[in-house]
Amino acid sequence: MSEQQKDMVIVVRRSRRRKHGHHGGAWKVAYADFVTAMMAFFLVMWLLGIGSRQQRAAIAEYFKNPSMAQGTATMAPPGKIGPGGASDSMIKLGGAMDMPHGPGKDRRALRADAAEIEKLAREREKERLENLMQQLHAAIEKSQALEPFKDQLLLDITPEGLRIQIVDKQNRPMFDTGSATLEPYTVAILHELAGFIGQAPNKVSISGHTDDAPYSGVSHYSNWELSADRANAARRALLDGGLDETKIARVVGLAASVPFDKLNPGDPINRRISIIMMTKQAQDAAFSQEASAVTIAPNAPHAP
Repeated sequence: MSEQQKDMVIVVRRSRRRKHGHHGGAWKVAYADFVTAMMAFFLVMWLLGIGSRQQRAAIAEYFKNPSMAQGTATMAPPGKIGPGGASDSMIKLGGAMDMPHGPGKDRRALRADAAEIEKLAREREKERLENLMQQLHAAIEKSQALEPFKDQLLLDITPEGLRIQIVDKQNRPMFDTGSATLEPYTVAILHELAGFIGQAPNKVSISGHTDDAPYSGVSHYSNWELSADRANAARRALLDGGLDETKIARVVGLAASVPFDKLNPGDPINRRISIIMMTKQAQDAAFSQEASAVTIAPNAPHAP
């Protein structure tokens, strides 16, 4: 080997593979958001699928007003319809350990929630009826047409709703003796009441009552027929006064079976017309009974 070859430097170049830069964690955040959104979506769909109408209403109410406690905030959050401002009470976040375990406990919890919702609904309806009664008292005091007869208008709250009773006085009967013809002032009373009753969403039940004196008129015509005819005459007067016909839920005659004065069944006060602005529960019960009767009737035996 020559001296020149010995002095030569051999350089070997090798290509290096370039490593990709670090991608970062942005994609993980986006994926976590997607998974959370999908989990929330399936949770909502599951709740809608297993819950009753009352429970779905309770869930909707919760998101409008998350806390049942009276709030102390100076400003209410947008869309809030509950009492007071936003609550400062803590929200329990114990997770699955706080939930009842087992299907039996779940059903009991759901029943308890439904019962609580129904109780709250009844309390709110009672408050609304009491407000209606106060408004009607004020309307009677202000009305020139009703003022002379306010001693014949009796208002109270019953399990069925707000009851308005128009009663007879000794020298001021609502109807002609033994007939279903309304006296002119009775018509005026019913026309005034029609405007007030029509402003509320409640359905109306009308019942007629008599004293215990036997009806002495046409044969086969008794206090039962008379009380029913008087209730129907009151219905017509309310409609003439502007009440919507769809507001009437029931018209019945009860004769002397439900006296106002139980100790004196012959007292004129027992001759009366009772108008009840029904609660939702009473209305649903009345309609469900009728629906049951319609369902059973086709299977009932026919008279020969």
